[in-house]
Amino acid sequence: MSSPNESGPVLDAASPLPPEIEAADEPVKVPLAIEDWATVIIMGLLACITFANVVVRYVTDASFAWTEEFSVFLMILLAMVAGSAAVARDRHIRIEYFSESGSMARRKRLSQFGAVMVAALFFLIAGLSLRMVWDDYKFEETSPGIGVPQWWYSIWLPIVSTAIALRACGLFVRRGRREEGGAE
Repeated sequence: MSSPNESGPVLDAASPLPPEIEAADEPVKVPLAIEDWATVIIMGLLACITFANVVVRYVTDASFAWTEEFSVFLMILLAMVAGSAAVARDRHIRIEYFSESGSMARRKRLSQFGAVMVAALFFLIAGLSLRMVWDDYKFEETSPGIGVPQWWYSIWLPIVSTAIALRACGLFVRRGRREEGGAE
């Protein structure tokens, strides 16, 4: 452990996170706790399903047939929910060399451009996936593993894609206000 007089911050198990990591979420109209709790619930379900399958395999030399299909669905849903949280927190992937360089006006325009592109992409995905869900429902498609209606899984793609697009719209609005208030 280093002393407080040295150049680096002093971190131990009891110290708070550094300010760049500890940054508080921006105020948003729809609470970010929705994505946070959805992530916790999905991760908990994944852990329980996997644990139950391991125990059953160990005890009986057989496994639950539905666990792989349901786990894959949950992992995809988890990635989408985490994507929504990343967009809302402005933590999505970008090339920071371009997005964090230049004047404040340029940074604002790039941030807003990125938000518009994310919103457009996910509104497009939501629209196209609605057609897929309708086809799954209309043609009574069933899942390959356990034979449940496929639309039970596919309905979540347009829902979460719309949520991501709306989070990107909110980010666009917040980035537009950021400069007007003189904050940064």
